[in-house]
Amino acid sequence: MIEFQNLHKAFGTHAVLAGLSLTVRDGETFVIIGYSGTGKSVALKHVVGLLRPDAGEVIVDGQAVSTLDRAGLNELRTHIGYVFQFAALFDSMTVAENVALGLVRRKVEEEEIAERVQEALALVDLTGSDGQYPAELSGGMRKRVGIARAIALRPRYILYDEPTTGLDPVTSAVIDQLMVRTREHLGVTGVVVTHDMRSAYTVGDRIAMLYQGQIRQVGTVAEIQETEDPVVRQFVEGRPA
Repeated sequence: MIEFQNLHKAFGTHAVLAGLSLTVRDGETFVIIGYSGTGKSVALKHVVGLLRPDAGEVIVDGQAVSTLDRAGLNELRTHIGYVFQFAALFDSMTVAENVALGLVRRKVEEEEIAERVQEALALVDLTGSDGQYPAELSGGMRKRVGIARAIALRPRYILYDEPTTGLDPVTSAVIDQLMVRTREHLGVTGVVVTHDMRSAYTVGDRIAMLYQGQIRQVGTVAEIQETEDPVVRQFVEGRPA
């Protein structure tokens, strides 16, 4: 379980998170929506200790992330896969090498690395792409490699940072289905940050809107679709202010 407890984070005088509190239940895919610049990605980075809170805490499986030393943080990260917004692949490495990167760092045996890489690529429908380089791939394929890299770690949690940004509607739908497939095949808990409502409705078990540094509303897909909150409704319907 992941818990955000009254999380505060500011950059200079700009407060991004101002008391963010929510709980992500084991086994669910939890979607955080909100306008660009509202702190969705900032919240995610606290889960893996890439950022430290000014106040409040993120609790993962009973551990307060900001209190962990380097060894504890490294151990925590072995259970969390992170899919970055722009895939964050290394151009000088092949697809297989990119997917294997986390496993190599964890000193997994070579035979098991090869097995896990093939397993992960198959799950994202990229079997046979092992020797290609990122520059040879489409944007959607690069996103799929990023998901495969997270899957290869066999994590308990996967964090998705704007997974459909910059993709056409058809490719976005493919990524959505991959996120659903990952949950069904691996039983992972997912946290997805996005402003794409079609994606949110497709992959989410519950959805929360982050607004002015706090959670404005949390609910099931149906509850968010039927919301009477004017701020939430304006966002999900895509209406200008």
